[in-house]
Amino acid sequence: MSSGTHHDHGAADAGRHEGHGTDHAGHDMSGMAVGATLHCLTGCSIGEILGMIIGTAAGWSNLPTTVLSIALAFLCGYGLSALPLVRGGIGAAAALKLVLVADTLSIITMEVVDNLVVLLIPGALNAGLMNPLFWLSMALSLTVAFFAAWPVNRALLRRGQGHAITHHALGSHTMDNRPLVFGISAFLLGGFVASVGTWLG
Repeated sequence: MSSGTHHDHGAADAGRHEGHGTDHAGHDMSGMAVGATLHCLTGCSIGEILGMIIGTAAGWSNLPTTVLSIALAFLCGYGLSALPLVRGGIGAAAALKLVLVADTLSIITMEVVDNLVVLLIPGALNAGLMNPLFWLSMALSLTVAFFAAWPVNRALLRRGQGHAITHHALGSHTMDNRPLVFGISAFLLGGFVASVGTWLG
C-alpha cells in the first residue's frame, strides 16, 4: 500500500510539473507572438505614414498613395525584422531571405485588416496628415490589425514557422519589445497632437 501511494504521489507530481512546463511554454510562445506582431506593426505603420507623406506631397490620388503605402509597409516591415539579424552577424542577403519567409503572412494579414478598417471609417480615406481623423483612424486600424495578426503569428510559431525561424537564427540576440510599443504610441500621439494644433490654428 505504501509503495503504491508513493507511486501515485510521484505520478501526480510529474503531472503537475508537466502541466507547469506546458503553461510556461504557452506563455513564452504568446510573448514571442506579441513581439513578432509588434515588429510587423511598427514596420507597417512607418511604411504607411511615409507613403501618405510622399503621396500627399506629390498630389497623388488615393489609389497610388495607398499602393505606395502598402509597398513601403512591406519594405519597412521586412527591414525592421532583418535589422536584428544583421546585427547578430547574419549577412544581409541571408537575413532578407529569412524575414521574407517569416513575416510575409503576418504583414499580409495586417495590411488587409488595416486598410479594410480605414475604408470602413467614414472620411478616413480622404483625411490628410493634418486631419486628426487620419491619426485616430490609423491608431484604430493598427490596433485591430495587431489583434488580427497576433493569432496568425502564434499559429506559425507553434508550427516552427514565422518568427520561430528568425528567433532560432538570432539565438540569444533578441530585441526588447518595449521600445517598439513606446515608439508606435509616441509616433501616433505626436501626429495627432500636431494635426489638432494645425486644425485649431
